[in-house]
Amino acid sequence: MASKSFSFAFLLLFFLCTFAAAEPCDNHRFRGGKTFASCIDLPSLNCSLHWNFHSLTQTVDVALRQNSVDQKTRWMSWAINPHSKGMVGSQALVAFQKDDGTMVTYTSPITSYATQLQKGDLSFPVNGVSSILEGNEMIMFATLALPANTTTVNHLWQEGPLVGNVPRMHPCKLVVDKTSSRNQWKVVHGILCTLGWGFLMPVGASIARHGKQWPGTAWFRAHVFSQCSAFLIGLAGGIIGVLLWLGALGARIGGGIHQYIGITLLGLGAIQGIVGYCRPHKEDKKRVYFNIFHCSLGYGTIGLSIANVFLGFHMVHLMIKAWPQVTYIAAISLLGTISLILEGVGCWRRTTKGKLIALLTMMQEDRDGHIIA
Repeated sequence: MASKSFSFAFLLLFFLCTFAAAEPCDNHRFRGGKTFASCIDLPSLNCSLHWNFHSLTQTVDVALRQNSVDQKTRWMSWAINPHSKGMVGSQALVAFQKDDGTMVTYTSPITSYATQLQKGDLSFPVNGVSSILEGNEMIMFATLALPANTTTVNHLWQEGPLVGNVPRMHPCKLVVDKTSSRNQWKVVHGILCTLGWGFLMPVGASIARHGKQWPGTAWFRAHVFSQCSAFLIGLAGGIIGVLLWLGALGARIGGGIHQYIGITLLGLGAIQGIVGYCRPHKEDKKRVYFNIFHCSLGYGTIGLSIANVFLGFHMVHLMIKAWPQVTYIAAISLLGTISLILEGVGCWRRTTKGKLIALLTMMQEDRDGHIIA
């Protein structure tokens, strides 16, 4: 009993600490009801980047926030470099406040290190360029039409002084987001969670549902192995996700509802394992309540897992091509088809078995009647 109490206390402490560590970009609320599905706290200059990706139009809504005590005397800029990670060749958005209090926001292609951030068209379409100043925080908005077949983007951000409403040279150090390592961890996180929560967990449930049609206990051992493997693989992926969320593997990454569902799944999986281990004996009258709870929680966890897999796919749309999503859809559809076939076979077997029992009963009654006569 002490060990079980320790397990629940550890899980409770883990969840409370994780939720308490939510990063600032997730907590920000934009005026006018604007919302963004993803965000990241950038590692320098007190900046946060928020974005929405629209896969059908290949466009991205972005918002860059910077907090600075001298915001009224400085400019800020955010840029995408479609071809390299350097400053030259980047396509920039620039914002600052003029002496009369009005905001200026425009586009500026960077063609050399000696740029003065002159106005100019970018190499891709940009709409909705604007900026606001709220206290010490400047926020810049824009909608970018990404080049065709874009899978990753290299972005830069910078600030500098204003002299007579003209941007001047920033300090001679370039701030570039080194995302390669973090992106690799995101891919590992996605693979582990998709395999564990999104596939092996439904496989284990299908084994438990349909394996009872055949004699023996092999189905039960296969069910336990599949579910334990799913939880351990999903737990490894979840730990990586939490580390990405907390910024331990690079700049913090905000995942919104995806991360909260993931943490919930970790708790549900742990509860399922503990309840399954402590299940009542088959002859125990409480067994029926265990079955209801175990099955309801299990199917609920599976539904939540599959939904969260697709939320994860939506979050990393800029990193991956369509084939991972298509592959997962094909795999889960195949599993669903097999489950439906097995469900039909089970229904047929139960119906046939019931008719056979009824027939044998009638024959037995008829024979007994003849004997009595």
